[in-house]
Amino acid sequence: MIKMALTVIIGYLFGSISSGVVLSRLAANTDIRTQGSGNAGTTNMLRVLGRRMALFTFLGDMLKGVIAVYIGKALVGGELGGVLGVLGAVLGHNFPVFFGFKGGKGIATSFGSLLFVYPLQALAAFTIFLILVIITHYVSVGSIAAAIALPAFVLLTTPFHPVIWGCMVFLGAMVVWRHHQNISRLLQHKENKLDFNTLRKKKK
Repeated sequence: MIKMALTVIIGYLFGSISSGVVLSRLAANTDIRTQGSGNAGTTNMLRVLGRRMALFTFLGDMLKGVIAVYIGKALVGGELGGVLGVLGAVLGHNFPVFFGFKGGKGIATSFGSLLFVYPLQALAAFTIFLILVIITHYVSVGSIAAAIALPAFVLLTTPFHPVIWGCMVFLGAMVVWRHHQNISRLLQHKENKLDFNTLRKKKK
């Protein structure tokens, strides 16, 4: 139990290193949370600071989750340790202790870390994400669908484990909840669509 708690705590501290906040301060002398949508994640970085900063943010957010996974596997072992590491990292990403508890929504961190715990399930969920974003141009729609699909895939393809299953359901629910403003805007037809030209143009 102590090792399980320690895994979550260490994962939380790594997750609290907000790539978007750090990069926006270093590259543009600003806080990304005061720009655009106010979110510290990849999509807002793309819209405000361009694709390079968005890519670095995505990779940074993935990396901290992966580190948390391997720490969890070293301390607790197996899938349980990995999932507990993911839980801590996503909590830290969403509510970073180093940045006033105002972070992102956990998509890159969740996907990147769970890819090293449940690779097939994570890739299947990512495929759903891509398809929906391409069809709708709404990143939030793809993110919400993937957040629901990934825990469902894990529950359907792995033996019952109360802690693992509970963590997966909680992670999915937390990501959906973090998108509550997006859901509200979608219902009002006010959600911003992703302009794919942004992915091809270099930010000036």
